[in-house]
Amino acid sequence: MKLKDLWKFYEANKRILGFSPHTIKAYSLQFKMLIVELGDIEIEEVTLNLLKTYLAKQSEKLKPSSLGHRIRFVRSLFRFAFEEGHITKNPSLKLREPKVEKRIPKFLIEEDVIHLKISCLSHREHALFEFLYCTGCRVGEVHKLNLEDINWENGSAIVNGKGSKQREIYFTTECKVWLKRYVKSRKDSCKALFVTETHPIRRLTIPTIRWSLKKLANRGEVTANVYPHRFRHTFACQLLDNGAPLEFIQGMLGHEKASTTQIYAQLRGERRRELYRRYF
Repeated sequence: MKLKDLWKFYEANKRILGFSPHTIKAYSLQFKMLIVELGDIEIEEVTLNLLKTYLAKQSEKLKPSSLGHRIRFVRSLFRFAFEEGHITKNPSLKLREPKVEKRIPKFLIEEDVIHLKISCLSHREHALFEFLYCTGCRVGEVHKLNLEDINWENGSAIVNGKGSKQREIYFTTECKVWLKRYVKSRKDSCKALFVTETHPIRRLTIPTIRWSLKKLANRGEVTANVYPHRFRHTFACQLLDNGAPLEFIQGMLGHEKASTTQIYAQLRGERRRELYRRYF
């Protein structure tokens, strides 16, 4: 069996398991880069040394975190080939990921949040800002939200997170007010919670959400880099400041592993340092 044939089986398996189109597209790009280097050879010809040579070349132009993604894909591909009986020995078994320095997540300080809030002009800007700020949702989760997912009575919503896993998130009364004003101002029949302001009306795309926040930051003269995921970090920081345990934050963010949430424990000290540098 050749590598391209293995990819067809691998991709089909991921679709059956419910992997998102975005994830499968990322895997497809990783596979194309592997094929460019190795060629469409027989999978039994792939050795550990061959994979190490490929990854060594990649390491010259990639950050450790990006190289780690590439290694995880290679391991996943050949683990699948081995478990399905297409090869008798897994050549990727001894591949190890490079050490990646853990970075403290960047968050927005209170002053920036206030500047962004008072810079909102439209109902959509107000609603989008408040929703991102008080829910900690990923931008992809916000993008996929429909009006029917909102429970207005108890101020909550059901979002579809990574791996098609659903969780309940909550929003504040202020957010609820702006969401209702925004929905009431709309004249369209689109089922999406956030839609375009130009015709034809469509679901708001992720790039447009990013662009909207950049425009808001420019208007508010906020010097910090404002992007959707920074609101998620800020949400976690706010919860920490208010004494929330990491287990609760893990549930609110939809993290599968507790270790993913642990990095936010460093935010307490970093936030204090940031505020000290800013105000002393």
